[in-house]
Amino acid sequence: MRTNIVHEGADELTYEIRGIVRVAEQLKKLGVEIVWENIGDPIAKGETVPQWIKAIIAETMSQDASFGYSPTKGILSARKFIVAQRLRESKLILDPEDILFFNGLGDAISNVFTYLRRSARVIGPCPAYPTHSSAEAAHAGAPHIAYTLDCRKNWYPNLEDIRNKVRYNPMVAGILIINPDNPTGMVYPKQVLKEIVSIAREYGLFLISDETYARLSYGREAVTPLYELLGNDVPAIVMRGLSKEVPWPGSRCGWIEVYNKDKDPVFARYAKTLVDAKMLEVCSTTLPQMALPQIIGDPRFEQHLKLRCDGYRRKADIARAAFSAVTFLIAPCPESSFYYSVVFEDGVLNNKQTLAISNQAVREYLEKEVEGVAPDKRFVLYLMAATGICVVPLSGFNTDLPGFRMTLLETDEKKFKELIIKIVEAIKAYVGSN
Repeated sequence: MRTNIVHEGADELTYEIRGIVRVAEQLKKLGVEIVWENIGDPIAKGETVPQWIKAIIAETMSQDASFGYSPTKGILSARKFIVAQRLRESKLILDPEDILFFNGLGDAISNVFTYLRRSARVIGPCPAYPTHSSAEAAHAGAPHIAYTLDCRKNWYPNLEDIRNKVRYNPMVAGILIINPDNPTGMVYPKQVLKEIVSIAREYGLFLISDETYARLSYGREAVTPLYELLGNDVPAIVMRGLSKEVPWPGSRCGWIEVYNKDKDPVFARYAKTLVDAKMLEVCSTTLPQMALPQIIGDPRFEQHLKLRCDGYRRKADIARAAFSAVTFLIAPCPESSFYYSVVFEDGVLNNKQTLAISNQAVREYLEKEVEGVAPDKRFVLYLMAATGICVVPLSGFNTDLPGFRMTLLETDEKKFKELIIKIVEAIKAYVGSN
């Protein structure tokens, strides 16, 4: 073409969680039965939505209004419900006008980063959830700037790393927190959050807190919502959604809550830009917004969450016991969500290790796919070809740590234990094949 139409950040748009599916689908065609442990969709893994929630959705859908547009910011009754929740939980006064609905948090994340000034950077955790890291990098046309989560210290953030990168990079305008974290399942301790808020206050930054999994906590560390620690001066955006909590990932319903907007005129103008951008899209999906107050406000909802969290806790304990018995693995037990990230010690993986694959067509296809890939992706591809288990390499989460992320979503605990045993046996065979 006479003019280059490719965005400067195009090469930063990667999502290995779904990218690995291309190889998995080809392996399926060659006869490998795939066990999908790559993506966090509870419905696809067999979780069922309670009948009472389905009844609420069905009744809501019977209303003609559910087929129409919603207001740009979102249905007022849903926004007022969230305001009432914050007041009840934290005695926090939030204006319904400071809540903005999106078509899922993926949409929210895209808008939050797209409409930043290009030179303004947001530093985020590493390992990074690729929707955040890719969107931030793409908006800047440069690699994402990340702070370290320490796998040897329960995946807690390295506060010194955050402070140094903020101090010596004047283009950093914000700090991203994913709490509870994806891909690690870590929950930020309250004191760590206080320190991050303090850094933001000191350097005049805004904060983004993705709290998608806030209600799915089951560990020793309670989830502290960021809005409880902001005071009346630190600007922030908090992200929440229905996708994982109900679970209803197909609803594509998420929202942002904007805090301390009027304390900084630049942040206030940026927040207005997000509303203006949503106005150009008209609005977000109506049905889940209409159903939200009835679902989350139902007294049965908390018990529904507890039952799910109890199951995740049991499976996390099963996985922890198996992974921690392997001396060359680092595998802190998650405290929330339904993910488990495992790291190989330095030097354990190389490009000569293999697993036995009896199907010649599968073996020949795999040998081409592993050429030039990161060591952990090489292991993941061999694991999938040999056992059918599809996990995600940690290198797909913007980190140099070699490892993988799997889910805790298998609903049959006996099958889950068998799955973990297969993974551990494959790890030992792979490492020992050198």
